[in-house]
Amino acid sequence: MIKSILRKCAVGILLAAVYLPVESAVEQSSFYQAQVPGDYLLEANEGTWTWGMAPIYDAEGRLHIFNSVIPNKGSWIKHSKIVHWVADHVEGPYTLVGDVFASEHASYHNPQVSKAGDTYVLVYLLNRFTDANGSKQEVGLATAKSLNGPWTESPHNPVIAASGKMGAHNIVHASNPSFVMTPEGQYRIYFKSMTDQLPIKQAFREISFAVSDRIEGPYLNYEGNPVISYAEEQVDIEDPYAFYYNGMYYMIVEDRRGVKDLLEGNPIPQDQIKNGGYRPGLIYQSQDGIDWGRPMLGYKTNELYFGDKLARSERPSILWKDGHPEYLFLACHDDKPSAGYYIKIEDWKGESEKNSQ
Repeated sequence: MIKSILRKCAVGILLAAVYLPVESAVEQSSFYQAQVPGDYLLEANEGTWTWGMAPIYDAEGRLHIFNSVIPNKGSWIKHSKIVHWVADHVEGPYTLVGDVFASEHASYHNPQVSKAGDTYVLVYLLNRFTDANGSKQEVGLATAKSLNGPWTESPHNPVIAASGKMGAHNIVHASNPSFVMTPEGQYRIYFKSMTDQLPIKQAFREISFAVSDRIEGPYLNYEGNPVISYAEEQVDIEDPYAFYYNGMYYMIVEDRRGVKDLLEGNPIPQDQIKNGGYRPGLIYQSQDGIDWGRPMLGYKTNELYFGDKLARSERPSILWKDGHPEYLFLACHDDKPSAGYYIKIEDWKGESEKNSQ
């Protein structure tokens, strides 16, 4: 009897081993393979630290970068401002033009810059101090006809507020936006969202978007938000950089809590996850910008690019030239006094459509 039971158990285990689904590795994208390491740039002035880079060329081919500057004795939540740099080449040298947005009543942080028609669009994290808790991260937007300004904030700011409904839950957070003009002529802002589905200290970042027929808004949240979420698995992504290229939508994100490991069937134990961009980023693609499917590897780490001590590589942003990606910029929270580093993108045409399914 016992031997019979053991034989049946052994067969059951064998069948389970045969028929359990085997998770495949998250593949390297051609975007990932097209990258060549560049260098660190934008050293902070004394008494401050810099973070991230939103790059863009003007009509004359001069490079402009918008990024965050924070005093060493302050915090990005309360004291960040957006500044403007210019250079003739990616390698620099860079000249600080000055502040774009700075206020004693709000923090301006994590900008992304785009051009829609003849209008430059700056989107950013807006943290106003008018609420009982002293901080509420939302999304702001400003426009200009020149990269040198003047910049006009949208009358609908915050264009995406940390309030209202997302499905059956209340929105408690909206930040780190990325602006995209659709082929149909609409405007989307993809952003990091969180709801009160879980207590705020346990909330997990998800990706949502809002849409408008006008650049300045008003923007309406897509009713099917969030469009990317791993909250049930207690892992997440953030820092979306979304764009439309060669007939497809793409989104590059920071793998904040080991989504790659989860998808490969080897999740990191919850008590061992180190939050942040300590691992390679991911890239998603989609035919409609709504259904994103399985990601591929999108960028590496400072350790893999340069052989440096592993630090948080975050805030992906692309510098476009003649309609094609030329450089990838990444913020890096390491011991260097820089805002991050840039990576050359060599002749990338896009991924195959099979990975958008």
